[in-house]
Amino acid sequence: MAVMIKAAFTTLIYDPLYNALIFLIDIVPHADVGIAVILLTIFVKFVLFPLSLKAVKTQIALRAMEPELKEIKEKNKDNQHAQALAMMELYRKYEINPFSSILLILIQLPIIFGLYWVFFKGGLPVISPEHLYSFIPSPQDINMHFLGLVDVASTRNILFTLLVGITQYIQIRLTLPALTPRKENASFQEDFSRSMNLNMRYVLPVVVTIAAYFLSVAIGLYWITSNIFAIGQEFYVRRHIKKPEDTAHGSVVPTK
Repeated sequence: MAVMIKAAFTTLIYDPLYNALIFLIDIVPHADVGIAVILLTIFVKFVLFPLSLKAVKTQIALRAMEPELKEIKEKNKDNQHAQALAMMELYRKYEINPFSSILLILIQLPIIFGLYWVFFKGGLPVISPEHLYSFIPSPQDINMHFLGLVDVASTRNILFTLLVGITQYIQIRLTLPALTPRKENASFQEDFSRSMNLNMRYVLPVVVTIAAYFLSVAIGLYWITSNIFAIGQEFYVRRHIKKPEDTAHGSVVPTK
């Protein structure tokens, strides 16, 4: 089973992304691997953008429904079956699939992991002929120095490590809901949510920064580009999609 999964991942995810990277290296100025990494990351992010946007819309709609969901749970707290039926009816009323965001994440994960794996295990500047399609030209000379300055195969680059950490922090800070003060009689769920918010906001950027320090600059470029794209996506969402707090009379943002 594991062999079949690995073969499917290689054929459907890794090989197409690897060939796209080699193709970009062949056409970008000076065969700059760093520029190719940035372009490939942006391309994949644009391909996944509709899925990401739909997931964001679903989350916004679910947040807008929270008062009604809370009312249903309170009203049917002693009847789990009735509670589930009422919640499903509410989802149907607003044409929302509460599991769609999870499905969209599951679709995106193999692609994102494949992109990361291409940069992490691509083996450049050596090209793997067994992974290269016959119609993809193999560059004669591969420039591993991004903009002629930084070796993308090198590790422990302070500048790129700091850029990874800073962009990761900004991206998380923009996407997470505001951190509310801890309530004295907070429920376990409220305490858990606040704890997760704190860890995501402050601990995760530190962990990512430490990891980036020991990984190659190519991975750092991928992370930085991905974070900047996510930041831009968040500003797009804020400008074009109505937030729950701006929604009048509890109306829900459509997810279509």
